[in-house]
Amino acid sequence: MEFDNIECVSSSDGLNEDEIHHHNPHHGRHQFSSPKPHNGTHNANNSNVVGGTGITPATSVHELLECPVCTNSMYPPIHQCQNGHTLCSTCKVRVHNQCPTCRSELGDIRCLALEKVAESLELPCKYCSLGCPEIFPYYSKLKHEAICNFRPYNCPYAGSECSVVGDIPFLVAHLRDDHKVDMHTGSTFNHRYVKSNPREVENATWMLTVFHSFGQYFCLHFEAFQLGMAPVYMAFLRFMGDETEARNYSYSLEVGANGRKLTWEGTPRSIRDSHRKVRDSHDGLIIQRNMALFFSGGDRKELKLRVTGRVWKEQQNPDPGPCIQNFS
Repeated sequence: MEFDNIECVSSSDGLNEDEIHHHNPHHGRHQFSSPKPHNGTHNANNSNVVGGTGITPATSVHELLECPVCTNSMYPPIHQCQNGHTLCSTCKVRVHNQCPTCRSELGDIRCLALEKVAESLELPCKYCSLGCPEIFPYYSKLKHEAICNFRPYNCPYAGSECSVVGDIPFLVAHLRDDHKVDMHTGSTFNHRYVKSNPREVENATWMLTVFHSFGQYFCLHFEAFQLGMAPVYMAFLRFMGDETEARNYSYSLEVGANGRKLTWEGTPRSIRDSHRKVRDSHDGLIIQRNMALFFSGGDRKELKLRVTGRVWKEQQNPDPGPCIQNFS
């Protein structure tokens, strides 16, 4: 679904609604200053095993554990040919059971000695350069890195398959500069979505807006997609950070007209969860097409939805201390 078919007007925290036009990213756009982009990359597989901890594992041993085909670290089963050349189990299938070094047949020989050597190693997390201080046994390292809080985030833009990863400041600048996403400051929002032909519904994102509030960044999504046989419209919020931080915030969304309204209240999902995962879990404000057209008024041939909402920070309950009974 193309942006050319949509006229969107937004306002937030004191801004005049007529001053912001989503269909033209350079007209009246309210921007906030973003930190200098850093730690951004198109490939998150580069592993740095020497960090600021001062720990330097034996480079030669680490090189022995590097698969010559994919260059990733090898984990059991580690295979070898009759001449002692090793490679990982994934690449054994890719090379059709033929040693990539000497071209001899690989067979089913395992390099048990190298697997034992790996058991004795302790290495820093590959995200140590991004701040992770943890050190793990070789075979535990991979499991940790899959959930490490310091691992880079994927780009949250849902309109295309974007492979860019990085930390939050880098991704904010990337969304603004490369995807031309509108940026707003404030904890409230007021959007109007206009579509000339609401019967054209495809699995495509309509709108992504980034809000800067409480020192954090939030992504507001609005889109149309097929839910079974019925076309629906959905709005939801994602938090640019980890799930544990996202739980500190709540948000509400409201859409309505003609004396009727739908409301939604929930916790923003972390951008660790993909856009599709959030959408397919229906974790947001869902508007059936007939209801959306009713809200639009007129002859129901044009979609005109006004979605309002706000974000707030949940109050942390202080420790009440021990409970002392009064028997007097």
